[in-house]
Amino acid sequence: MSKESKLEDLVKLRKASRWEGYGCIGDYQNGLFECNFVSPYTRGAKNLDASVMVLLQDWSSDQALRERTDAEAIELGHGLRVPTNIKLKELLKKTFKLELKDTYSTNLFPFIKQGRLTGPIRQSDLIRAATMFAIPQIEIIKPRLVVCLGKKTFDALRRAHGLDCTRKMDDAIASPFDINQSRIWCQAHTGVFGQINRSRGNPSRTFEDWTHMRDSVGLGLI
Repeated sequence: MSKESKLEDLVKLRKASRWEGYGCIGDYQNGLFECNFVSPYTRGAKNLDASVMVLLQDWSSDQALRERTDAEAIELGHGLRVPTNIKLKELLKKTFKLELKDTYSTNLFPFIKQGRLTGPIRQSDLIRAATMFAIPQIEIIKPRLVVCLGKKTFDALRRAHGLDCTRKMDDAIASPFDINQSRIWCQAHTGVFGQINRSRGNPSRTFEDWTHMRDSVGLGLI
């Protein structure tokens, strides 16, 4: 089967699944945000032969999707003025000379949590989503590097892969592991709070983290 066919099967699985306590992408705005990807975020980052894959935690929330109809979220799968996306694009460009569209990017959790964008998702559900959706996408795309944004995303992949959770962000960043030929690496979330916490005492720390990751994986010539 081709990569496209395998991904189509995951999309069908996501569309057919109902998880208790969560909404589905097609439930909102008369299906306005529904797409033929596991996550709408992939709309703007769908390179199936990418060397770099970016894995964020989740795409949106019940409250946000009831209120938004912006064209960017529909066309690109992400907001152009959202700090998380601005910083991510900056780091991809500065570290790898890549645009977001040059990567394959998705969300670990492909359903819609209740409440606000900052609302929690049960760890057991993150692990379940990692097993059903995230790891299969990694195995299909076969990137050399998977950048997990945030410790929760990284630890969900670790648990789904049979490894223990890490204790703190420093430990997570220092604990990459492999899924087949793909190196899985944690980085601080590119949102405001993730960057404030990681950059405390050293404004250059995030870029240093990314540079070390790039050089360790041997992607310096991208």
